[in-house]
Amino acid sequence: MMRKNLLITGGAGFIGGNFVQYMLKHYPEYTIYNVDVLSYAGDLLKHSHLEESDNYHFIKADIADREKMMALFSEFCFDYVVHFAAESHVDRSIVDPEVFVRTNVLGTQVLLDASKKYGVSKFVHVSTDEVYGEMELNSTELFHENTPLQPNSPYSASKASSDLLVRSYHETFGMPVVITRCSNNYGPYQYTEKLIPLVITKALNDEKIPVYGDGKNVRDWLHVYDHCSALDVVLHSGQVGEVYNIGGNNERTNLEVVRNILSSLGKSEELITYVDDRLGHDKRYAIDPSKIEKLGWKPRFDFDTGIVETIKWYQENEMWCKKIVFSG
Repeated sequence: MMRKNLLITGGAGFIGGNFVQYMLKHYPEYTIYNVDVLSYAGDLLKHSHLEESDNYHFIKADIADREKMMALFSEFCFDYVVHFAAESHVDRSIVDPEVFVRTNVLGTQVLLDASKKYGVSKFVHVSTDEVYGEMELNSTELFHENTPLQPNSPYSASKASSDLLVRSYHETFGMPVVITRCSNNYGPYQYTEKLIPLVITKALNDEKIPVYGDGKNVRDWLHVYDHCSALDVVLHSGQVGEVYNIGGNNERTNLEVVRNILSSLGKSEELITYVDDRLGHDKRYAIDPSKIEKLGWKPRFDFDTGIVETIKWYQENEMWCKKIVFSG
């Protein structure tokens, strides 16, 4: 079987890192190139067992470095690109929007230019449901692929901008691109500033757990393993020029998530402390994944099962958490 060269950007991060391992497990005939700048949220500990693999290569580089990216594309002749690399924490985007624009917008444009120049066969751009804005809590509507983009934070605005750039390169240059928009991910190796690992690690240490506002903001939770399998389907079967929403059909309020974790760990809800709400905090996200389901994909994890396995993973990998927090 002919070998394929696959570039995964942001493969030292949470979702990208899980996708690196997924692809190596399911496609040993592929050679994986992981390009990551190793920001605070990236780590290579998760890939330490891959260091001797002939079909895995890590390259430390900034996707917004045009000269470096062009050189990499020229040298390795990538067949496919799956683009995860992004600044993604909303709170940080409120404090410093500029770094989000540089990485998420300029970095994406550099990758598109390199992919166009060197004839990449498919460019999968991994985005977020946050580009759609918010829905009212009492609404029964879901985000569809044709829902208008109405981002409400500098983070989601930068991702919406990159989505539009990717679309424009297909419409203008005929580039073979696909855009995916996922709901909130959870699972192994997630940096501990995000809600679920934050709650787990604080609860394990009997520390106070901050909850924004009244905790009633709703998110659709998607296990990262289900996200990886969906991206596999999109990479190999997704139609060029299309957008695919990826959701887990697991809507929960933030407070429900926190209480679920505390209950699973046998911890008191007295650990919960309510803090001032985040600026521009969207009320509800909810994904309709029916389009990608027509390609044969279905999520495997329901939230109650997935969260138990995730809690167990963090309990068994406390040293990883401590090392990542210390290094970050």
